This record gives sequence, structure tokens and C-alpha cells, in this order.
Amino acid sequence: MSLPNEKRFAAALNEELLALGRTGHVRRFRTGETIFSAGDAGDGFYLVDAGRVQISAVVGNGESRVLATIGAGDFFGEMAVLDDAPRSATARAEEDTEAFFLSRDEFLRLIERRPQFALNLIREFSGRMRALNQKYADEILQAERLAVVGRFAGTIVHDFKNPLQVIGLAAELACSEHTAPPMRHKAHDRIAQQVERMTNMLQELIEFTKPSGQRPLLSPVNFARYMNPLSEEIRQEIAERGVKLELGNPPPGIEVRVQTQRLSRLFYNLLNNAVDEMPDGGKIFLRFVVGEHELRVEVEDTGRGIAPEIAETLFQAFATHGKAHGTGLGLTICKKIVEDHGGRIWANSSEPGKGATFCFTLPLAK
Repeated sequence: MSLPNEKRFAAALNEELLALGRTGHVRRFRTGETIFSAGDAGDGFYLVDAGRVQISAVVGNGESRVLATIGAGDFFGEMAVLDDAPRSATARAEEDTEAFFLSRDEFLRLIERRPQFALNLIREFSGRMRALNQKYADEILQAERLAVVGRFAGTIVHDFKNPLQVIGLAAELACSEHTAPPMRHKAHDRIAQQVERMTNMLQELIEFTKPSGQRPLLSPVNFARYMNPLSEEIRQEIAERGVKLELGNPPPGIEVRVQTQRLSRLFYNLLNNAVDEMPDGGKIFLRFVVGEHELRVEVEDTGRGIAPEIAETLFQAFATHGKAHGTGLGLTICKKIVEDHGGRIWANSSEPGKGATFCFTLPLAK
């Protein structure tokens, strides 16, 4: 069975060191003893005869990370010797360790005398760096995956908060002994609407994480008949948070090709985002402009406006600024819904503190 590259190189190094004689070059370290620390001078090179050595370094967040564990027949300390720079990592004995030490001058003379040995050292050093880079690339990818899962969880919690509150109030009303039958029926309808809304929100998240590349099935819908009950439902919900919804003009009775569930998700996202920007209450204005080929919808609020820090990345996933809840995924989903309907979406904000206007278009049904 062939030896791994590092073992073959260590065996060859042993042969070279035998020619130098080991007398006076052996160093012994007790368990937990520091062999050298990051920042120390690169005074020499070590070959482990027995024991184990842990190599660690402080990474960007200030956390100490183990880079490698060196066992018998392995070597360490070559980087600082070769580049004549301070140590970039700390070496500590994991157990009682015996290592052969070669000073920097002796090591450089050995490399100068044996070119093939120097070439093998470069190859081994390159292999180690490749393995280390791959290790950290895998760790970064895993950390990013976990971060994305956390952000999605935060988004779900944030978006489900309002419908759950409505369900709770409606359930309390429906279960009260003093509630008249018509009110019970209305509470039942509100609960059913919110459950359907939550189901659609979950489906939208699934679609966002697993894009199919397929356009949704669109159907011709009279916009006024669709918009009037939806605006009333949203008006009642946001009124509980101190925000008033006003229609600048009646919804036009024209036909647009839409998927009503996803379009409702778009309106809820935009209006709830506006409400989030008005913690002390305010107004939202809905306006409708009919063009030759499309309907333009404008959503204007009296909130804090769009932060300059995110103006260029507003519709990118997780772009958010100064919000206690959410991750910015809502506007990304809005963009996807509008584009899947064949429309466009954009935002205007004159200056911070003066409110914002979000506009989107829907093609008219032919």
C-alpha cells in the first residue's frame, strides 16, 4: 500500500535529517505546552517523532480555530521559515511530544543543497493549502445555509404574526356566548380567509426557494370585483395598528390576467411593509392608473421613506435596514410575483422621512 504524499515526504525528510545527525536537535514538550505562538519569529522547522501537536489560529471573528493536528512522522513550522515572516499560527502539544528541530539556517541550507527536496516541500505545502482552503469553503457554505434557514424562519414568524392575531380575535368572538349568529358567521369567514392566506404564504416561500422557471396559470379577472373586498379586508387589519387605508380613486372595472392568490400576497406584502414603517400610525394611499396596455398600481405611505443604504438593493433577498422584524424577503417575493405576471415593479422616495411610493404594473387582458 502506497503512503500518502505527506507521509512519503516525511520519510524522505527523515533520510535527509539522518545525514545531519539528530544529536542536540531533539526537543520535548509536555501536554498542553505551547511550542510557539502566532507572532513569534520563524526560527525553525519541526518533525514529530512521537506525540501529537495541535495547530490553531485566530480567525476573522476573533475566535481561535484548530487548523490541523500533527502526528508522528508529520512536520510543521515550515511556512514562517520559508517566507521569513512571523508565525501565523500557534502550535501546542496535545500530549507529551518529541520533535526533531531544524533551525532556519540549517533548513535553508538543506533546501539549497537538495533541489528535489525543495520541490517536494513546495508540492506538499501546496497540497496542505488546498486542503485547508477546501475545509473552510465547506464550513462557510454550511454556515451560510444555516443563516438562510434562520432568515426564512424569521420571515415566516414575522409574516404569520398578523393573520394569527386576526384568527385569535375571530375565534374569541365566535366562541363567546354573547355573539349573535351573524357575527359568528363573519368570524368564521375571517378565520377561513386568514388560514388560506397563511397557506398561500407558505406556498410562496416554497416557490421562492425552489424556482421552477414556469409562469403561473393566469386567468382574466375583473379588477374592481377583485380589489374592493380585498381592500376592505386589508383596511380592517391595518386599522388595528393605527394605519388608515385610503383609495385615491375607485378600482377600475377592467380585466387583467392574474392569479388572485398570489396577487393578494403582493398587496399584503406591500401594505404591511408600509405599516411597519409607520409605528406611530399614518396613512396609505392606493391609486390605480389605466394605460393602453397595462394597469399601474401605486402604493404610497406617510412613513420614514427608503433608507439610502438599501435603495440600490431594495428588491434583493434579505436586504433590510432598521426593521425590528423580517429579513427583506417580502419585497423579493413581490418582485417575483409581479414579474411572473408579466409586469414591472419599482419604488420612489423623495427623501428620508417623506414616505415612499411603490408602483407595479399588470398587463391588461387581451
